[in-house]
Amino acid sequence: MTQPSGAEFRTFRDPAGSLTIESDRVVRRVRPGYEDATREFLSSKLRQQWEDRGDMVATTVASDGPDGIELHHPRIWFSTYPWEWTLGQWRAAAELTLKLQQEAIAAGWILKDATPLNILFRGSQPVLVDVLSFEKRDPQSPVWLAYAQFVRTFLLPLIAHKWLHWPLSVTSSRRDGFEPHEIFSALPRLRRFRPELLWPVTLPVLLEGSAENPENTRKARQMHRDPEITTLVLGKSAKGLLKQVRRAAPPPGETAWSKYESTAAHYTAAEIAAKQKFVKEAIATAAPASVLDVGANTGTYSLMAAEQGAQVLALEGDASAADRIWQRSQAAGANVTPVVANLAWPTPAYGWENSETHALLERMNKKFDLVLMLAVVHHLLLHDQVPLENIVHLIARLTRKWLLLEWVPLQDPMFQKLLRGREDLYGSLSEAQWAAAAAPYFEQVRREELSNGRVMLLYRLK
Repeated sequence: MTQPSGAEFRTFRDPAGSLTIESDRVVRRVRPGYEDATREFLSSKLRQQWEDRGDMVATTVASDGPDGIELHHPRIWFSTYPWEWTLGQWRAAAELTLKLQQEAIAAGWILKDATPLNILFRGSQPVLVDVLSFEKRDPQSPVWLAYAQFVRTFLLPLIAHKWLHWPLSVTSSRRDGFEPHEIFSALPRLRRFRPELLWPVTLPVLLEGSAENPENTRKARQMHRDPEITTLVLGKSAKGLLKQVRRAAPPPGETAWSKYESTAAHYTAAEIAAKQKFVKEAIATAAPASVLDVGANTGTYSLMAAEQGAQVLALEGDASAADRIWQRSQAAGANVTPVVANLAWPTPAYGWENSETHALLERMNKKFDLVLMLAVVHHLLLHDQVPLENIVHLIARLTRKWLLLEWVPLQDPMFQKLLRGREDLYGSLSEAQWAAAAAPYFEQVRREELSNGRVMLLYRLK
């Protein structure tokens, strides 16, 4: 629930209300016909309990009269989208959705909208931000109409990730998730009949004609049972989904980058200690309220910044490494939000007229008091072939004041590893060239060279 400073954003798909995100507040207007249900939910103990726990965004009734209801919400510091989440974040968002559904069922309510797009993260905590997603349930109906939406948008992407190795980022073009037949057709024949794939994927495909029969749908909606039985049926469906989510989102796998800190041979223990000392002192000097850690790896320096009171956005292109950040942040209760994204190929805007979601760079523009670029510039330069001048220009757009940078020199083994085949372009690159590119935007505050030749630099924006 955040927006680039000064911008305005409106939603239009929700039949119950519209949402406007302005420069200094979030405003929700309830559409005619939904006022009474909204008042009843907002006055419920359930809503207050969820707000107190931090599971649902806080709501203030700004006005309630003949012209309708206007609600105000505090802004979540940084909005991320499901296609930027780690596997752990997907699981946490799904678990929160099902937990609220179970509690709602017991209190006589039901979730009518079950999509990851209704979840944001406050640090490492998932938060439901759509307060219009609940309605009073029919005590005699065992049907949860949002069940299929949950399967399409939460469960099937996780299944496709686990069994087909489809990255979760592909959901950026799938607002309503996957259909079972898409997963079914991509699975090897024998795998389709594994127990955990049978009912969410294979059976819906085999019974597709029956499931799409309008008469069967009508009969299901008109089904009435004893209220105690319906409560048990609805609760069991949520528990079953929770079990499936946990089976589809196992502990993350290892990649070279998720193991990087434990396997890196170009740092001695003393050099790591010297680097961490410089970073700690630099963060103390900057005293930032907000930090962007670019190429955060497994989050060591993101957590360091959070320990000193900052809220941190940890940008990491390797999904497995980013999930390590998520795990560590959750374990520490740290105010660190990981984002699976590459600064050289950032998330674009999506949706109707490219206006329903906002590009990553737009969300990050002038959002941070301090930007960390620790051993990142040589990757942008050598791997992505972004010129130094362009790198500096972008960093100056993102930070409000400070830049903490680790310069990797030409002779460094990691530089040499990436350099192969590009010697004619970057074989004579020097720190002096970086300094010349940075000079129009930044003034150097502190410099320290480590014994391995890497250089720690603290800059202030001019």
